[in-house]
Amino acid sequence: MAHTSFASLLADAEVHGSLAAAALALEVLETGRVAEEVRAGMRATLGVMRESVDAGRAGRARSRSGLSGGDAALLATGARGPLAGPLTEALASALAVAEVNASMGRIVAAPTGGASGVLPGVLLTVADSLGAGDEPLVDALLTAAAVGGVIATRASLSGAAGGCQAEIGSAAAMAAAAGVEMAGGTPACSGHAASLALQGLLGLVCDPVGGLVEVPCVARNATGAAVALAAMEMALAGIEFPIPFDEVVEAASQVGRSIPPSLRETARGGLAVTPTGARLGHGASAGEG
Repeated sequence: MAHTSFASLLADAEVHGSLAAAALALEVLETGRVAEEVRAGMRATLGVMRESVDAGRAGRARSRSGLSGGDAALLATGARGPLAGPLTEALASALAVAEVNASMGRIVAAPTGGASGVLPGVLLTVADSLGAGDEPLVDALLTAAAVGGVIATRASLSGAAGGCQAEIGSAAAMAAAAGVEMAGGTPACSGHAASLALQGLLGLVCDPVGGLVEVPCVARNATGAAVALAAMEMALAGIEFPIPFDEVVEAASQVGRSIPPSLRETARGGLAVTPTGARLGHGASAGEG
C-alpha cells in the first residue's frame, strides 16, 4: 500500500533519512521481501528503461501506423541547437522510450505506457550529469514510485479519468522529486519540485489522434521531461511552491474530473479532431487494419 499523502511520506523520510529509504522501508514492511530483493527488482526495472532508451535513440522503434518513430534518433544525432547538452539528451531519451511504447516494444509503464519516457529521460540524464551509478538511480526510482503512489491514492494516473495531466503531469512530478533527491536536495525540496512540476501541467488534455498513443503523446513525453527539469532547477535554487504537494494533487484531481469526456482519451476533441488530426487518424486506422 502506498503512502496516502506526501506529508506522511515526508514524516517517514525524517525517520529513515530520505524519501527513497522511507519508500523502501514501507515496501519491505508490506511485502515481506528483504530490502536487497526490492532493490534488485528496481535494478531490473532500470535495465529495461535503459534498453528502451537505447532502442529509441538508435531509431529502431517505428510504429505500425507510421505516425511515430525516428524523432528520438534525429534529436540525439542531428544538428545541435543553442540549448544542446543535458536538456537535449533528456528530451531525446524521453522521446525514445515513448516511441518504443508506440511501436509495441518493451518499456516500463512509470506511471503509464503513454508517459513512460519522462522518468528515464530525466533520471538517466541527471545521473549521467552527476556521474552517479546504479544505486543512486535505484534510490531515485524508489522515490519516484512513492510520489506516484501518493498521486494514485489521492487522484488518478489515468488519462481516461483525468486527462494527460494525470499521466504526463504525474510523471513529471515523480521525475522532478526523484531528480532533486539524486542531486542532493532535501525531502522537502523534492516536494517543492513535485509541486512545481505538476502545477505547470494542470489541465493538460488527453487528445490522441486516431485513438493511438502516438500524436501528441510521444512529443508530450519530451515536454514533460523539460517541465520536470525546470521544476528541479527551481527547487534546487531554493524556490518553494506555496501550495503543499498534497493540495496540488487534490487540485489535479478536481481539474481532471472537470475536463470534458471529449478531452479524456476518447479522441473526440483537441488535436484529434483538427482537420489534419482527423485525416491522420483515419489513415493510421486504415493502415493498422
